[in-house]
Amino acid sequence: MIGVIADDISGAAEIAGVGLRLGLRAEVLLKGRPSGKADLVCIDTDSRNCSAGEATRRAAAAAKLLRRSGAQWIYKKVDSVLRGQVAAEIQAIRKELRLKTVLLHPANPSLGRTIKGGKYFIRGRLLHQTEFARDPAHPRRTASVAKLLSRTPSFPIQVSQPGAPLAEKGVIICESTSPRDVKTWAKQSSPEMLLAGGAEFFAALLAARGARTALSARNGQRTGKPKVRADSAVRAPQLRELFVCGTTSQSAQKFIQAARRAGTPVFSLPGELAWGADFTRPALKAVGDQVLAALRHHPRVILHTGLPPVSEIRFAQRLAGHLTLLAKTILQQVDFQHVYAEGGATAVELARRMGWTRLTVLREVAPGVATLTVNDNPALQLTIKPGTYVWPEEIQKQPAAPQIKKLKH
Repeated sequence: MIGVIADDISGAAEIAGVGLRLGLRAEVLLKGRPSGKADLVCIDTDSRNCSAGEATRRAAAAAKLLRRSGAQWIYKKVDSVLRGQVAAEIQAIRKELRLKTVLLHPANPSLGRTIKGGKYFIRGRLLHQTEFARDPAHPRRTASVAKLLSRTPSFPIQVSQPGAPLAEKGVIICESTSPRDVKTWAKQSSPEMLLAGGAEFFAALLAARGARTALSARNGQRTGKPKVRADSAVRAPQLRELFVCGTTSQSAQKFIQAARRAGTPVFSLPGELAWGADFTRPALKAVGDQVLAALRHHPRVILHTGLPPVSEIRFAQRLAGHLTLLAKTILQQVDFQHVYAEGGATAVELARRMGWTRLTVLREVAPGVATLTVNDNPALQLTIKPGTYVWPEEIQKQPAAPQIKKLKH
């Protein structure tokens, strides 16, 4: 078994999707212990917005759980632009596993996220000149990868080019501008290192280590891809689809605008919530009743904040809570076949409210976008996408409008 520790659910799902692509049975764990049925177990510590101390505790506990559960090796998934308590978490995992070196490759060149000359670029633009500079929780105000990663005096940081000699101790941040660079770094990795970074690096490591073949041989299984239910391999017309969009990224705004033009009902939170007001029961019922009415005639509805970007993290977190409370209210009254969650914070808040603790990957829709079953319930599928990624075209396409069953209430 391979273990992965991620600080948010979208990252965990992204890595699990990569594993499925390469032939591994994958699950995402929010609570509890691994099922013992997966080749790849991705634990979401939900620690991106925690204090450094709490993030350290959660990361170390996850590493200990995976090690005791028999993980052959453990990968630390980090945000591609190093948001969150990255330094604290990799240090905690490194100490728990008694390793001296961290090989950190956060870039995803295939998605236009590269590191060159010690600077981070998003599709050719310096990181601090992109929308990441306005992130409410972790604004990226510099493109220097060394500055993005908090320095620890006793544990040095080295920014290195692919193929260059590597330090024997400390954090090595990998410069990478192409898929070839990613493969080079994967070949330079060793079992004596804590390997950390993004999804593209993880995929290269799996290929370089022959993990799929090794795991299959160990388990006495054929090396072919695991069986996936036929109805999950190709997106069929859905009875009902619920989108819960908790981000205000440019990609999210474009998606919602296009959906409105296509006639999809879009519902937003009351405006007064942006200023810290409570989501009262009458207000919640009023919006919920509008959504329920729309579902009588439309197979798809979208919930989003609909409010201006919030600069303070505590208000942003409150809005995510309000949005997922609305989603839970709808999900308790209507049978949906598919729920789409945009943004890691939104997805994990929804999972908490609904009591979803174990997710099994059905398919990787696109890089970074995975569809999972919830708590072994094949009747409900959950697709998770990071907030700054674009919904794949097949998902953006409006579903057919089959005969809609009556609502529960």
